[in-house]
Amino acid sequence: MVEFENVTKLYGTVIGVNDLSFTLKQGAYGLLGPNGSGKTTLINLLMGQLKPTIGMVRVLGANPWRDDSILGRIGLCPASELLVANASARQWVTFQTELHGFRHDMAQELADRSLEKVGLAGAAADRPISTYSLGMRQRTKLAQALAHEPELLVLDEPFNGLDPVGRHEMNDLLRAFVKDGGILLLASHVLHEVEAVKPNFLLICGGRLLASGSPSEVRQLLTDMPAEVRLETDDPQRLASRLLEDGLVERVKLEPDGAMVVMTRRAHEFFEQLRVYSGESLVVRRMRGQTESLDELFSLLMRRHRGEL
Repeated sequence: MVEFENVTKLYGTVIGVNDLSFTLKQGAYGLLGPNGSGKTTLINLLMGQLKPTIGMVRVLGANPWRDDSILGRIGLCPASELLVANASARQWVTFQTELHGFRHDMAQELADRSLEKVGLAGAAADRPISTYSLGMRQRTKLAQALAHEPELLVLDEPFNGLDPVGRHEMNDLLRAFVKDGGILLLASHVLHEVEAVKPNFLLICGGRLLASGSPSEVRQLLTDMPAEVRLETDDPQRLASRLLEDGLVERVKLEPDGAMVVMTRRAHEFFEQLRVYSGESLVVRRMRGQTESLDELFSLLMRRHRGEL
């Protein structure tokens, strides 16, 4: 179990994370947020590398800042490159496993087993890391995180450099880890990469936890939020009139290029009605929702958090 209770971390006058409270039990969790949102600060607090300015962090029943023995129960795959270029993957993972207190022969056995899991066994494991592709280096970092058989696995942007086959294989590996009783925290700024592991979500932006819950709960949250949609049509004036008459939009703005931007709190009905309008020669040539990108989604959540929506 991981517990954050009213945790704030300040870097001088800069806020890293702000009043975070959540609990993680056995299962998979996706930590989602744009770059600079506070994900890395949260991970460093969880690992005991940072001390909270305010609040309490407990990981697997211990305070990670005060009890570094807890690190033997956690596997970390960092976003940064921490590999020794002249070492092989086998040497590196064995050495890292020895640091957790295993004898050399046992550490080597665990390293070999972990490298095989991530698809880096055989002759490739004995080549210098300097000759590896980005995807192979990513597999090496994951093998190092898994080798000592941790209870909690923390992955920071783990899919960088992996091809589609590699991503599929990693997803299978992570789902198996969770099925075996582990706790997985997967940090990313790419929504679809995290969704494939089928986790619960923690949505963080500006150091604040904006939303959390299962995929269905997060989708319901987004359904209940006002949506902005940009439409391109041959007759924007007529389409705007119909939408306002039918009460499907709260606001319409005509853009200089002839497009229109509308705000609706009835997104499902709105999109259904557009199909009806198409039979009345009110054809929409192009449509773009505000939440098509993750950055825009978090911008919308921040506006709601500030009471602007």
